Amino acid sequence: MTTATTRHSDRRISPVFVGIMAVTAVTGWATWTGFAEQPGVAVFLFVTAAWIVSLCLHEYAHARTALHSGDITVGAKGYLTLNPLKYTHALLSIVLPVLFVIMGGIGLPGGAVFIERGRIQGRWRHSLISAAGPLTNVLFAAVCTAPFWLDALDGVPRDFQYALAFLALLQVTAAILNFLPVPGLDGYGVIEPWLSHNVKRQVEPFAPFGLLFVFALLWLGPVNSVFFDAVDSILSAMGITDLETYCGQDLYRFWQDTSEYCQIGQ
Repeated sequence: MTTATTRHSDRRISPVFVGIMAVTAVTGWATWTGFAEQPGVAVFLFVTAAWIVSLCLHEYAHARTALHSGDITVGAKGYLTLNPLKYTHALLSIVLPVLFVIMGGIGLPGGAVFIERGRIQGRWRHSLISAAGPLTNVLFAAVCTAPFWLDALDGVPRDFQYALAFLALLQVTAAILNFLPVPGLDGYGVIEPWLSHNVKRQVEPFAPFGLLFVFALLWLGPVNSVFFDAVDSILSAMGITDLETYCGQDLYRFWQDTSEYCQIGQ
C-alpha cells in the first residue's frame, strides 16, 4: 500500500548504479578470463565495484524497509533508486568505506539514509529497519561464499576464487561491525527502540563518534586479533581458508609486491 504513494520515477534504478554494475561485470569477466595484463588491477576494480554495489544494496534495504513501515518520504529522497549520490552523507556511505578497504582490508560500515522515524509506529519496525542493512551484507556474503561451501570450485580460475574470498571477508566484517550495539551503527539502531528515554538521551551525543570509535579500537593489536579470529572462523565454516582471503587481499593491493605463497597458488 505504501509503495502506491511513491512515483514510478522514485523507484527507477539509477543509471549511476547500472554503471557500477557494468564495471563489476566487466572487471569480473577480466578477473575470470585473465584478460588484464596485471590481474591485480582487475581484482582491485572488481572487488571495489562489487563492494560499492553491496553498500548501495545495504542502504536500499534500510530505505525499502522504512517505506513498507510507513515512511513514504524515502522515495522522493531518491533512496529507492540505488543511486549512492542520493545518500545523506555520500562521503561516509561510499568514499570512506572504500578507503577503509584499501587501507586495511576492513568492510567498515558507512553512513546512512535519513529515515523519518516519527512516521513509523512500533518498536519492532524500527528495529527491523536498522537490521535490514547488515542482513543484506549477510546475504551478500552467502552469495560470495556459495561456490566454496557448495564445493563448486571446479573450473573457477584461481584469481577469481581469491577475489571472491576477499569480497566475502569484507561482507562478513561489515555485517559484524554493523551489528555492534555502538551508537551510530545499525546494531544500536536495533536495540534503541527498546531503551528508556533517559538512556537514549545520555547516549545520543556519542552517536556521531561511534564509527570513529570502532575504527580506533580495530587499530589496537589485541582487539584486531580477536576480531579477525572471529571473522576467520566464520569464513572457515563457509569453506574459505586463510590463504584464500590473504591472497585475495594481496591481489587487491596490486601496487605491492605479490606474495610468493599466492604466486605458488596460481
